Amino acid sequence: LIDVLEADNAPPRVTLAALPGRCTVEELTASGAVPGRWAPTAAVLGSGRPGAVPAVAAGRARVQDEGSQVVALALASADLPARPSPLPWLDMCAGPGGKAALLAAVAQGRGRRLVAAEKHPHRARLVARTLDAAGLAETTATVVADARRGPWPQQAFGRILLDAPCTGLGALRRRPESRWRRRPDDVARLVPLQRDLLAAGLDSLVEGGVLAYVTCSPHPAETVEVVEAVLADRNDVVIDDAPSLVPTVPNARRGPYLQLWPDVHGTDAMFAALLRRVGRPS
Repeated sequence: LIDVLEADNAPPRVTLAALPGRCTVEELTASGAVPGRWAPTAAVLGSGRPGAVPAVAAGRARVQDEGSQVVALALASADLPARPSPLPWLDMCAGPGGKAALLAAVAQGRGRRLVAAEKHPHRARLVARTLDAAGLAETTATVVADARRGPWPQQAFGRILLDAPCTGLGALRRRPESRWRRRPDDVARLVPLQRDLLAAGLDSLVEGGVLAYVTCSPHPAETVEVVEAVLADRNDVVIDDAPSLVPTVPNARRGPYLQLWPDVHGTDAMFAALLRRVGRPS
């Protein structure tokens, strides 16, 4: 715990994400960055303004923590059954659009569409601008919607990202003011929302599809306990082994879940559970 707290006091490195099909890590290294350690899309900028990097200025690369890239790419790496009609992907809480852009670029390369849902209109506009700047508007749809009651039918998506609203305790190095703004009861307040979103996301998932439940908090109440509580009432979902999808990332196993740490991996303390729908509830 002391090592984590010390790492949270160190300023984070500026990490870039090269959007697949639009930019490469090699292009970013030619602009002075060095390759990241864990994600094949990541490059670390040693100095200078990110906006001065041509690919960032053009929207083909973005500033994004490497941990966020790892969890999004883990979802994209999960095996799915072949289908005659490719299903779209869903980002349930897409604002401000970083993970949505990365997933949309991967999806477009595979002939898939991404639906980016965001409850708050101003954040939805940020998502739409991000996707448009990256040249992804034609294969994405940004909708203003509460994902607990989304305007889509059940079992409509093959892959779903639920980057759930959380306390952000895993990103204190990036948001140091949270040390004074967050209160213990914030966890209890957010847990019901996290559970409701996860239950709705699983209902939106096709049989054989995969949902990534992601938080930038390592707190058990927001991570493992949310997953266990929702799955206790279902018999149509199993937990996939998330760490096996990122074998190059050491010391990231938390049972079948993926857990990154600032002191070990140099990333935010991102948590990810990969949940696969295997049938209909009975």
